[in-house]
Amino acid sequence: MSNHNENIATHDHHGEHGGMDKKGIWKVFFILLALTALEFLIALGFVHHWGIIQKGVFLNIIYIALTLVKAYYIVAYFMHLKFEKPGFIIVCSVGFVLIVYAIWLILVEGNFLLGAFQSHPLFPNN
Repeated sequence: MSNHNENIATHDHHGEHGGMDKKGIWKVFFILLALTALEFLIALGFVHHWGIIQKGVFLNIIYIALTLVKAYYIVAYFMHLKFEKPGFIIVCSVGFVLIVYAIWLILVEGNFLLGAFQSHPLFPNN
């Protein structure tokens, strides 16, 4: 019986928060806030208000890069993946890459099928 109570006492250390302290959490919060503010500045200022950047592939690449940086910070720090063992990080990363690749293939195939079905009528005799 007393052994059970000792185990509960040893597992009662919630102060660490997975390797991050309050200072680290606020640092990541302000990095994410700055990235979000930069996205809004680009969208509302550079594109719509001042017209410095035109809509197109370059703007999409900027948004995708900023979104991936934000996703890294969220997954690494708030989901504690940065503090895991390297093998687990590799497994999660490979799974993520395969999911993104599958989505890419589905979009490419869907685009091809859309063009193929639009060029050939379903009922040519009607």
